[in-house]
Amino acid sequence: MTVTLQPGATAPDFSLPRDGGGTVSLSDHAGKAVVLYFYPKDDTPGCTKEAQSFSETAESFAAADAVVLGVSKDSVKKHDKFRDKYGLRIALLSDEEGDVCERYGVWVEKSMYGKTYMGIERATFLIDGQGRIARVWPKVKVDGHAEEVLAAVKAL
Repeated sequence: MTVTLQPGATAPDFSLPRDGGGTVSLSDHAGKAVVLYFYPKDDTPGCTKEAQSFSETAESFAAADAVVLGVSKDSVKKHDKFRDKYGLRIALLSDEEGDVCERYGVWVEKSMYGKTYMGIERATFLIDGQGRIARVWPKVKVDGHAEEVLAAVKAL
């Protein structure tokens, strides 16, 4: 399965625990653009670089009336360590059960060194203020991605 949600579709609502405690729901941000990005695992090279890029541009996203939410299956405790280790300034949501990953179509079969396994496909969804998917980036390449997403937010 690959990312199945397309631009124009209504983004599935969710409520997930976040780093630092509390929960975040998509509906909490009604009227704002939401950058929902899915990543495989805390504290791995690509995921760290991606989180740092979104953190470095967090103020620019806020100025464009957008919020950035990172989602993985890591626990809140792991998210807290990841956030603190790298000084991240974006919300990290824990989807330990994988329900949100399934609904957004990012829980996929992957393969490495000839072995297949299930994992999160690095993907980003730009959700507009009306709760519709405005843009999808499947199979994200990290370099320059945060800047590309920011340009798309500004173009909404």
